[in-house]
Amino acid sequence: MSGDSIEFDTVLDLCRDQHRRIVLAVLAEERRTLTVNDLSKVILKYNHQTPVTAASEAVLAEIRLALSHEHIPRLASAGVVEYDPERQHVVPTERFDQLQPSLFAIVDADPDLQRPVEL
Repeated sequence: MSGDSIEFDTVLDLCRDQHRRIVLAVLAEERRTLTVNDLSKVILKYNHQTPVTAASEAVLAEIRLALSHEHIPRLASAGVVEYDPERQHVVPTERFDQLQPSLFAIVDADPDLQRPVEL
């Protein structure tokens, strides 16, 4: 699957949700394995404009649940990440590199995000 090019409509679909845009942007910046907990904190920072210390456990749990059951599985089914649900690890794949030029254009167009999106 890594040899197949990603269709532009697929890239747009993956970037439709801001949580997925944040996940993809931070993976592009970090270029390493991240945990669902790491990604939850980044979403809290960029999407909710809330420091982790000020967030309730319920909000963090809701973000982790959405990532684990909706957003990360969608990215994994597109082949751009590998997801280990037991260890809660998310790893960018070789196919991930194919979406980066379009991803950066989309993130740059999002008025609520500024690159680099960092942990």
